[in-house]
Amino acid sequence: MWQCPKCGRTFKHNHQDHYCGEAPLTIEEYISRQAEQVQPFLRQINQAIRSAIPDAKEKISWSMPTYWKKHNLIQFAAFKKHIGLYPGPEAVEAFADKLQDYKTSKGAIQIPYDKPLPLELIAQIAKWCEQGNGR
Repeated sequence: MWQCPKCGRTFKHNHQDHYCGEAPLTIEEYISRQAEQVQPFLRQINQAIRSAIPDAKEKISWSMPTYWKKHNLIQFAAFKKHIGLYPGPEAVEAFADKLQDYKTSKGAIQIPYDKPLPLELIAQIAKWCEQGNGR
């Protein structure tokens, strides 16, 4: 177990990525707290999701930007080398053929900063999640 010297939380993995301090209150606050070079990527992803599902509520859940409509629809978060997109395991499975160029795991998609953002695909996934697929 590793304990973060800043916030005191303990983690299974040594130097595990996490958020120290108070959670941001809005998606824009979350984005503005990230590294300057990452912010444009996050803003583009946020805009793609917001445009695809404009009726969904924006909030912070698990310290991550979240789009919500009676339940979490889709979330995203910044990491050192990628943006994590969290649409749930059903979405990852449904879009598996379009996600072959990305590392995926159960419910998560890693979008590296050194590849073009698949904004149209992100919007399609968000819309799919809003339509209740997989729930």
